[in-house]
Amino acid sequence: MSQIASVPPAGTGPARGPRIRYRQALPRDAADQVEVFHHAVMQGAMAHYSVAEREAWVSALPRDASAWAARQTLFTTLVAECDGRCVGFLELDLPQARIVTLYVWPSLTRRGIGSTLLIHAERLLMEQGHSLAHIEASLVLAERLARRGWQEVGEEWVERGGERLCRKRLEKRLAAVET
Repeated sequence: MSQIASVPPAGTGPARGPRIRYRQALPRDAADQVEVFHHAVMQGAMAHYSVAEREAWVSALPRDASAWAARQTLFTTLVAECDGRCVGFLELDLPQARIVTLYVWPSLTRRGIGSTLLIHAERLLMEQGHSLAHIEASLVLAERLARRGWQEVGEEWVERGGERLCRKRLEKRLAAVET
């Protein structure tokens, strides 16, 4: 599955915005994944986490492309690509029906990129016979997931670099979605 879909971001027409392609990650995407992750946490999570918490969060994963390329072998990784660059990604643990990560470049949030990545992940989970998806989401993502039908099933605290970070455990019953 090299390309999943190609659509303009929500709210843009063919002449008004770039086309976003959704596909499985390639090793060349790893360097962009590093930067998407770093900026999504440092900029995108500002309203929910302190500077110290965000710095601890980003330091939990190396700012090195080879580490992210290695993660592509551990997880099914879907990317949103614009002009040949990864601008968002989702890591999926298919056997556990668990979404591991979902990050979008901060200036491109609220354009449907994360939602579209989720739709593709949910479809892959259903194809594998799963009827329930799970995620441990940051406070930023948890709010957005609740609007997409995810139900909170608990809260947990994780330690990253000496900081305690709150996140929500959510789940969603899977149903076919037309795209």
